Amino acid sequence: MMAPTTDNAGNTGTTRDADTARASLETLRAEIAKAVVGQDPAVTGLVVALLCRGHVLLEGVPGVAKTLLVRALASALELDTKRVQFTPDLMPSDITGSLVYDARTAEFSFQPGPVFTNLLLADEINRTPPKTQSSLLEAMEERQVTVDGTPRPLPEPFLVAATQNPVEYEGTYPLPEAQLDRFLLKLTIPLPSRQDEINVLTRHAEGFNPRDLRAAGIRPVAGPADLEAARAAVAKTAVSPEITGYVVDICRATRESPSLTLGVSPRGATALLATARAWAWLTGRDYVIPDDVKALALPTLRHRVQLRPEAEMEGVTADSVINAILSHVPVPR
Repeated sequence: MMAPTTDNAGNTGTTRDADTARASLETLRAEIAKAVVGQDPAVTGLVVALLCRGHVLLEGVPGVAKTLLVRALASALELDTKRVQFTPDLMPSDITGSLVYDARTAEFSFQPGPVFTNLLLADEINRTPPKTQSSLLEAMEERQVTVDGTPRPLPEPFLVAATQNPVEYEGTYPLPEAQLDRFLLKLTIPLPSRQDEINVLTRHAEGFNPRDLRAAGIRPVAGPADLEAARAAVAKTAVSPEITGYVVDICRATRESPSLTLGVSPRGATALLATARAWAWLTGRDYVIPDDVKALALPTLRHRVQLRPEAEMEGVTADSVINAILSHVPVPR
């Protein structure tokens, strides 16, 4: 299943075909499930983000395993991982790095920050002020960090997985619109069902330790070669003109909704098309159907719209507006 390749320097390596890569990613989801119970949509969203070279925002009340989910993903991937705990006193240089004076050489040298990694866990990102949140803007969009006028590229692959509590909670700062737009997906982590909560407690009663994922049996099952093969296959997934028009119609409808002051931008439409392609490939198809678009519409678009204050007071949510739009926009045959 693996074929040898030779790079420009003459080094022989290996590359994987699409079927092997898909199987590895399916195994990845199973490995994460060893630590996290009942959060299959969030696990799928993280895999989709990896395929699309996107970033993920996980939102939920404290204690629903947001951080554990990202740590389990990191343990199941053969990628370098770093974690930043966002606090009110965190400075931008604590993330990006800074110039440090070396007395021995009488020169300044760059000390890389934790952003120089493959998978960055930005834990409780909305507990730090917007100035520090914005330090990730360049990294997330351009895959580089500029310090003292010098751009420094980030490793490939690069994924920011951020967690946040709902903004109504004390000590939180709402993320700026520009920051939210950098996230490919916003995944909501709900409270578990009764049966899932019983399963969680049963695991803990049997000795599960969320701080020791190796003991839980999670092992690296996918790496850069799998992602490279999977991304190449996703890029070949066919998109018909009817599907493209369907995506555009959905996004344009958000701009005309009386419940919204801000609709989905063309960047959001591009993101929805990308996530639909990734989902289609993950489910075993080499073409996109309308159901793929519907399946990824909420996590891809919910953070790209802004409710009118009067609609928010009436209990309208971004999800309810997008669902209404999906029910009214004609579906291509």
